[in-house]
Amino acid sequence: MKILLATHWLIPHVGGVWNFMQQLKNRLEQLGHEVDLLGNSPDYKKIHIVNRGVELAKEALLPMLESKLSIQAAPGMNQHYAIRHYELERYCMELAAAYFGLEQYDIIHTQDSFSTRSLSRVKPKRTPLVAHVHGSVAREMKDHFRNNPSNGVDERSPAWRYFPALEYHAAMSSDLTIAANHWSKNLLMTDCGVPDHRITVFQYGMDAMTFQSKYHAGTSLRRPPGKKVIICPARLVYVKGIHVLLDSLAILKRMRNDWVCWIVGDGNMRGQLEEQAVMASLQQDVFFLGENNNVPGLLSQADIFVHTCIHDNQPFSVMEAQMAGLPSVVSTAGGLPEMVSHGYTGLLTPVGDAASTAQHLSVLLEQDKYRTFLGQNAKTFASNHWSMDLMIERILNIYHGAIAQKSSM
Repeated sequence: MKILLATHWLIPHVGGVWNFMQQLKNRLEQLGHEVDLLGNSPDYKKIHIVNRGVELAKEALLPMLESKLSIQAAPGMNQHYAIRHYELERYCMELAAAYFGLEQYDIIHTQDSFSTRSLSRVKPKRTPLVAHVHGSVAREMKDHFRNNPSNGVDERSPAWRYFPALEYHAAMSSDLTIAANHWSKNLLMTDCGVPDHRITVFQYGMDAMTFQSKYHAGTSLRRPPGKKVIICPARLVYVKGIHVLLDSLAILKRMRNDWVCWIVGDGNMRGQLEEQAVMASLQQDVFFLGENNNVPGLLSQADIFVHTCIHDNQPFSVMEAQMAGLPSVVSTAGGLPEMVSHGYTGLLTPVGDAASTAQHLSVLLEQDKYRTFLGQNAKTFASNHWSMDLMIERILNIYHGAIAQKSSM
């Protein structure tokens, strides 16, 4: 098969969607399929098929779109800047995809609602489109509007209704939507009105051999003498909840000092978070390592994994921590309670609860046997649950089923 994996998000990128797309491409190509990757460039200035070097600059498209989509011609999309921004982005992807040509693909597999809606409108009618959701844009945007009241958006506003509507129409324009967990499926049903039968659920897989190779290669970074390492690989953005983690570490420091925390990643909140760490006198305890392409190597030096996210779906960082045999302290956000069994593979804390997080971290620092017990259980769970082979088998079954259904029409 010739397969197109497409996303509205940036590629290449450090985020989980890019990681997922790369692993899927590699395994499908090992099985003899041909796979292209379509998405936004890292500077958001062009749409490209990154593995083929094919691109189209948005500056070539936006003047035409802006003239056609004036307030008079398209009053609906001009009701709020957020609607206008995402609609223009969506149209750019539509035009670029049509320009590149989609007739060559046996199946299209999108990775978010924006790309699903875009490509559904310009693909050949007989080409199947399978959608994958890796989170809830509608839920994240509602929280963004709540936390930023200066945007003037409330539940009566068009911008509030836009994102659930987008996710609904994306799901309804695909042949099938794949969700990684029941949390994600339930949001599509309850928040967006997508019927149950249009969504299937199965978990991600992970390339265990590649992970183990990096893990055993290790890292030149070493833990400080007499300290245990708490590690948090995450983008430094609001939804990852690093600000909550820093609050919890400030509490933990008043309880004990036998630890350091490595925060691995970058993002638009880095400066703000570094300042928060200084204000909490955590300069000697918390280290911002920036982006790192060998997180498994860093995990080999760590004792506890922590993830205090506000929103998340099924983060690869948790899967990697479990594969490394680390106990996890995570929030109850999103699909995390489906990944971590409280008291067996890790410990769960309510979203935003810094005190509970600090208490759980203290328990794991104090009780070596309990920490080892949770970590060993996590490793066993990971080896049995995060099967790349099983995920690929399920995806290929969906591909073949969608192709057969289109062929019979």
